Parts: sequence; structure tokens; C-alpha cells
Amino acid sequence: MTELNSKIPKGPLADKWANYKATSNLVNPANKRRLEVIVVGSGLAGASAAASLAELGMKVKNFCYQDSPRRAHSISAQGGINAAKNYQNDGDSVYRLFIDTIKGGDYRAREANVYRLAEVSNAIIDQCVAQGVPFARDYGGLLDNRSFGGAQVSRTFYARGQTGQQLLLGAYSALSRQIKKGNVELYTRHEMIDLVMVDGRARGIIARDMVTGEFKRFAAHAVVLATGGYGNVFFLSTNAMGCNGTAVWKAYRRGAVFGNPCFTQIHPTCIPVEGDYQSKLTLMSESLRNDGRIWVPKKKEDAEKIRKRQLKPIDIKEEDRDYYLERRYPAFGNLVPRDVASRAAKERCDAGFGVGDTGLAVYLDFKDAINRLGKKTIEARYGNLFQMYEKIVDEDPYTTPMMIYPAVHYTMGGLWVDYELMSNLPGLFVIGEANFSDHGANRLGASALMQGLADGYFVLPYTIQNYLSDQIRVPKISTDLPEFKQTEEEAAGRIRKLMAVKGTKTVDSFHKRLGHIMWEYVGMGRNEAGLKKALVEIVKLREEFWKDVKIPGEMNEINPELEKAGRVADFMELGELMARDALHRNESCGGHFREEYQTDEGEALRDDQNLMYVAAWEFAGENAEPKLIKEKLEYEFVEVKQRNYK
Repeated sequence: MTELNSKIPKGPLADKWANYKATSNLVNPANKRRLEVIVVGSGLAGASAAASLAELGMKVKNFCYQDSPRRAHSISAQGGINAAKNYQNDGDSVYRLFIDTIKGGDYRAREANVYRLAEVSNAIIDQCVAQGVPFARDYGGLLDNRSFGGAQVSRTFYARGQTGQQLLLGAYSALSRQIKKGNVELYTRHEMIDLVMVDGRARGIIARDMVTGEFKRFAAHAVVLATGGYGNVFFLSTNAMGCNGTAVWKAYRRGAVFGNPCFTQIHPTCIPVEGDYQSKLTLMSESLRNDGRIWVPKKKEDAEKIRKRQLKPIDIKEEDRDYYLERRYPAFGNLVPRDVASRAAKERCDAGFGVGDTGLAVYLDFKDAINRLGKKTIEARYGNLFQMYEKIVDEDPYTTPMMIYPAVHYTMGGLWVDYELMSNLPGLFVIGEANFSDHGANRLGASALMQGLADGYFVLPYTIQNYLSDQIRVPKISTDLPEFKQTEEEAAGRIRKLMAVKGTKTVDSFHKRLGHIMWEYVGMGRNEAGLKKALVEIVKLREEFWKDVKIPGEMNEINPELEKAGRVADFMELGELMARDALHRNESCGGHFREEYQTDEGEALRDDQNLMYVAAWEFAGENAEPKLIKEKLEYEFVEVKQRNYK
């Protein structure tokens, strides 16, 4: 069984990253030009990493399955990015950002990694301002901040409701500069379908040209995966429909261990599901919880009349409204962390107080904020979000409360990495949402952009050098090596096997059924019986998929159904691992809520005595039960206690 070494530096928490940088091995400029790195993914993590490594002088091959890096799902992160600048002078600090992140993750993240994330957060803002990112500013000219869930300070920098898009344009400009200089080769419409290992090191990938269907081999001294999360295993999620887990799953099957796969984030402010033919869900930014108040009717009869369209929300008097987050969590109110807010919404709806046609919705109301601040102020802060909501729901949120309900959003689990962001496979680095390292069991809002850019701009450029320092004498890796040929044959064989099924059911029909199983039994509320049923149902569905999936078209052409089929096949295997991980973790923590383990007040009940570890799973072969490896979490500088947002 693989042994995991987290490589956490010794010494005081605040000195670990500085000491690491001061003592790690470097590569001189002349030697950097001899090194090649593959970066898979071109979102915030991938684009920033590719640009930074190329700026150092390395030769980078950057891959994305879209037609442009500007289409990466990072653009959908609307609300903001965290940093401990303390411009508001409201008591923020690097240490407070660190503590909030550890607490928000319910004490299931690695202490040293989280502190480093908080430590480099301020440099991210400086970098992005230098790139021209149009952050909002206050009346004095300083960058403005707003609050986000899980914090009692204002530390979130934003550009209206388009923060992710603006940050990605900044990273894309840096990437484009390096493409122009010839240091980055950009491969659009190329999907990684396998990882190539040579003598125990990650040395390349096999990619499929999504236009011609051709299989291509690419080699390098190291491989970086920046491919995002796997939330689309649930079919309906806030992720773009193309988001998938194939790259990390192929790496897992090649020996990279998978950390905490069951830790999935349910976001509380999503536009509710509307009908059986919906293909994805739309997120309303968490930033809206700054000024919006969340409520349901106090009386069940009022909720029933609203569901029957006999009453409108504006007909409900103030005294007949239950602002349940403010009632249950007076210290944080509507700004409790996402997992807490999501479970509270589910509880109200399950109790019969939900609104909308399905009863699976609560209200997000801006009446008080508009009365207090004026419509123009609200419009300046959230105008594009309000416009998006109105186009989708056909209701004016300035006059009628928004309807929201929790939905799958982000995956805290991912490939296991050490302090250097390297997996247990030498030469395979994993950054951004694709790794498990920084968020524990629940991610705080506005921390995804922070992690992606921290990894790409300020962490990986140091840590990858430490690995590459003894690789400078390794000649350029040849794609004619037998390992490349064998891996390509295996990847092509899997695709030929898919094409040969010639069944009767569409890929989407299987994906929807998988999503239903996952949401029903591995979603917001989990229990032993449901998880065991999920494991049985997923296996049955996978067997049916390989016997009856229908994929039109040919291999050697543009074939979106073939692309989806490969990804759904991986989702089925990944979904099984998620259910297995959730079943073994007999506790509730963050986004993992086992109904058997909760406090008298319905809050998550951890088992720190037995389960304070990273659950890392190792592939053991086809149809074999994966092996569980435990990385013990030791909190040397943090007091571990029950979360309390009251």
C-alpha cells in the first residue's frame, strides 16, 4: 500500500512557507529553458500556472477542451475573491482568514496548507490589480470589500457580479503574452484521456483532438492537472455542462490516490429546479446574502397557498415571515457558511414551509436593502445578477423576492497532494479545485478563486522547481517510448469499446439516472441504508450502460456524444467511490451530513476521536475494492471545537 508523506515543513506555522521557499531547490534560468511542463486546464488555476511557469522560462504545453481558455468555468464564480488586506479596518488579518477557513471546513483541512493560502492571498490582489482587473472601489479610492458566509469581516474583493470572468481575463492576458513569446503552446479542443507514467514518474498525457478524433501523445518533465471539480457527477449542478472528472479519474486509475471524494458542497443560493428536462442549474452569487434576507412563511397554510398560487410572497406580512437563519444563527444570520445555510433551507422545506410550485424553494428578499440603500445602490452591486435571474425566472427581483434552493456546486475532494501540491505520483502536480488540500469538508464563499490563483501564481512556481531541480539532465522526453504507445492503445481501446456497444439509450439518460441516485442517496442528507443502496444501484447502472448506451457518429470526427459517454463512464466509477467514502465516514462534518450523526439542534456532529484524517483511496484494479489510506490531521496551532455560528 502507498505511504503518504505530506512534506509539511517544520517550525512555527507563520514561518513554514517562508522557510520552505528559503531552503527549497531552485533551477537557474539557463536550465529552466531545458524543462518542459504540461498544464491540463486553462481556468484560473491552469492559466495562472501556465503563464507563471512560462514567465520563469520553462516551456509549457497548455490544454483545454474548450475553443478558448476564456470559456473556462472559472468565469462563473461571480461573487468575489478573499484576501486579508483589512482595508475596512474591521479586524481582519492573515491569521483570522486562516482560522475562518479551517473552521469553515469543519476542521478537516491540512493546517499548514490553509495558512499558506491565507498568507499569499494579499499578493493575489496586487497581482490582479497590476493586470488591470477592475475591482470595485470605495469612495476614497481603495478597493472595496463585501462580506461572505462564514466570516464576520469584509474581506471579499469583487467586480460587480463578474469577478471570476474579470480575474480570468487577467490570467488569460498573462497567458496570451507567453503564447506570443513562444513559451506556451496552447492546445484548444484537446481532451486529456490518460496519464503516461514512465519509470514511476508522470511524463506525459494522451489527448484526443476533439475536432478530428485523432489520439495524440504529449511528453514533458512534469504534468500539472488544473481541471476543476467533479460536481457534474450529480448531472444537475451549477457547473458548466462540459465540466468533468475524467483527467483526475484517469490519474487515479494510474495510481494517484483520491482524497476525501465524498466532500461535496451544496450551495444555498441556486435557482430552483424547474421541470424534468433541465440540463443544468444556475447559481445566484453568495454575495446576494449580504443584502438579501432569507425567509419562508411562518404558517404552513400560507406556504400551501403560495404553492397553489393563491398568494404572492409580497402578500405575506412581516410578522408572518420566518427569517430562519437570523432566528437560528443570530451572530452570523444570513452569512452562515454554505453547508449550514443549505441544510437549514432543506429542513424548512422538508417541514412543509417551502415555496414555489414544487415546495423546494425559499425566498431571498431585497425589500429591506432597497428601502435602506436605494434601488440604484443595489443595482450597482448586483445588477447583472438581477438581470440574469429575471431572464430565467421571468420575475423582477427588485419587486418580488427571489426563489432559491440548494444545489451541488463545488467539490472539496480531489486528488491527494502534499505540501508541494504534488500527488503521490512523482511529477504529477494537482492545483485548484482538482486537488483536495485547502477546504476540508466545506469551502467558504470567495475562496475558490483565491485557491486557484494562489496555487498557480504563488505556490506551484516554487514547489515544482524543487521537483525539477534534479531533472535538468533528463533529455527531452520522447513520445516514442513504449509507455506512450501502450497508454495510447489502452485509451483508444476504451473508446472503441464504447463505440461498439451500439445500444438503445442515450448518454444523457444514463447521466440523469446516475444524478438521481447521487442526489437522492449521496446528496445533502446521507444515511447508511441510502449509501448502501447507492452502491448497489450505481453498479447496476454501470453494467447497463456498457451494454445499452447508444453513441451515434464515428470516433474520428467531431462527436460530442462520444465525449459525454467517456465522461459519464468515469462519473459512474467516481460516484461509487464517493458513496463508499461517505459510507465509511461515520460522522457529519461540513458538506458531509450523515443523518445518524447530528446534535440535538440538527447540526453536524464530528467524530474527532476516530475520523480526524484525510481519507485517501487507492485504485486496486477493475472491480476490486479500493484501498483506504489515512493521513492523520494534526492541529498544532488551532483549537479544534464544535462549530458555532450562533
